[in-house]
Amino acid sequence: MKKILMTLLLISIATIGFANDYPAYKLYNSAGEEVQFNSMITSFINADVIFFGELHDNPIAHWMELEITRAGFEQIGDKLILGAEMFESDNQMILNEYLTGKISNKSFESEMRLWSNYKTDYKPLVEFAKENNLKFVATNIPRRYASIVSMQGFEGLANLSEQAKQFIAPLPMNYDPELECYKQMMDMKGMPTSVTAMKNNLPKAQSVKDATMAHFIIQNWKDGNLFIHYNGSYHSDNKQGIIWHLLKYDPDLEIKTITTILKDDIEKISEEDLKKADYTLIVPKSMTRTY
Repeated sequence: MKKILMTLLLISIATIGFANDYPAYKLYNSAGEEVQFNSMITSFINADVIFFGELHDNPIAHWMELEITRAGFEQIGDKLILGAEMFESDNQMILNEYLTGKISNKSFESEMRLWSNYKTDYKPLVEFAKENNLKFVATNIPRRYASIVSMQGFEGLANLSEQAKQFIAPLPMNYDPELECYKQMMDMKGMPTSVTAMKNNLPKAQSVKDATMAHFIIQNWKDGNLFIHYNGSYHSDNKQGIIWHLLKYDPDLEIKTITTILKDDIEKISEEDLKKADYTLIVPKSMTRTY
């Protein structure tokens, strides 16, 4: 009898647990409809470029990036190309050497300028590319050159050597200060008047990153490939940022986007949120962070 009662108790606990389960995320399409992962993947297969707009410290976004990458590889194999904001263009050779087994993991991690959360958040993607012989593109501008723009504007790039200019988008770069993503940066509050010049250059520094990432995406993509790019959501939300620059190269590209947002209630999504991307990954605000 005691065994029967204990079994019934365990079943009751399990039932209560499942009934009060806390989902870690919800996926919505741009029409505000909740969608399943496989449905989203199906819509991606005919795309040319997918932008995954992440929150850099969000573990669910990083897990979803890996799962989308795996699903893409299952569908199209070596026609899949990966690229990321987190790797700078002048480190492409080091990345290639690691992916092809020419250098050790120790050498790779010591010589690349890796983000502090590389091991938890981006290493799984790199290792997946390595295991499956996939191309992985370091798309971002070297941070020292973005810093030049933040201090001197685009004019500062003119003094770079021809060798250095290989690691940035071609000059002169496209820039539209009226683009909403750049206008919002000019509206940032709390910056002292003593740094007005830096404030004026802030959206330019953002744009030089976007332009360079677009440049290296189009340099490495070709018809029939699917390029998945991982970046902070601000770089691709509302199909601006990188995408605005990318469409300057090829306005006929089929582009799909995902954005990541935090909500107290993941069952609710606003019209403003829905405008940001083709798919919205909503994660509870209480979710733990990777740093």
